[in-house]
Amino acid sequence: MNFGNYFEQYWPFLGLAIWVAYKWWNSKRVIDMLPSLKKNGALLVDVRTAAEFANANAPGTINIPLQELGERLNELPKSSTVVLCCASGTRSGMAKLLLMKNGYKEVLNIGTWSNFLK
Repeated sequence: MNFGNYFEQYWPFLGLAIWVAYKWWNSKRVIDMLPSLKKNGALLVDVRTAAEFANANAPGTINIPLQELGERLNELPKSSTVVLCCASGTRSGMAKLLLMKNGYKEVLNIGTWSNFLK
């Protein structure tokens, strides 16, 4: 089997591995920045559902479910750094895109909400 055929057959797995590695690296980077972000007044936003948030959450986070975020943008000043979380990092990734599309400059995705506890 030549490299071209091998790559064609396994590129989806390679893509998935790269995506998982990026999510891990990005979460670690934001976790390392968290003390400074908190000190400088960053908003910590959990975009899980209200039921998920009520079940468990990190101190200092506010809950704005992803499905409500577009309607509640006025609760998040554009001048603030916003750090987002959810259950896996996927919804917070979508929330990041929404905020950036709406003019927010400093938006970070920490991944899972439990990363705020580290």
